[in-house]
Amino acid sequence: MTTTTVTTIDAPRTDVRAAAGVNDAPLTIGRVFIALIFVSSGVEKFMGLEATAAEIAAKLPYPNVLAVLTASLETVGGLLIIVGWQTRIAALALALFTVVAGYFFHDFWHLPEGAKHTDMMIHFMKNVSIFGGFLMLAAVGAGRYSLDGPCIQHRQFGR
Repeated sequence: MTTTTVTTIDAPRTDVRAAAGVNDAPLTIGRVFIALIFVSSGVEKFMGLEATAAEIAAKLPYPNVLAVLTASLETVGGLLIIVGWQTRIAALALALFTVVAGYFFHDFWHLPEGAKHTDMMIHFMKNVSIFGGFLMLAAVGAGRYSLDGPCIQHRQFGR
């Protein structure tokens, strides 16, 4: 009977998220701040569904349905991101919503040069920036300080 001894070299353990530069504290703060505007906007839309529907009616069909869906998505999606639950999905949903809303409601390219054109262009570019933020959030997830946090698998290099 032959006995084989296996020797392993213990490689240094490095947290993959930390090595990638993910810092959970600023990620949490950023996650909360990017979502606040959606929660407040969604609640405001619920408080004035008729006004929201009237604004939507100028651009899209089914304004009453879209008003409720918009208010729901903004409120629930924003809250999900704040608490960090199903963050990647909520971030992708709000990213898509932000692009669609920017295209239909901040369509500066249809306006003549002037103050309104400039204002709508700024709002459109803000939507584009928020879209980028949501894509980054979808890529990295909510981080350790979230309801999703315990689901994070802390993989190690060298293992």
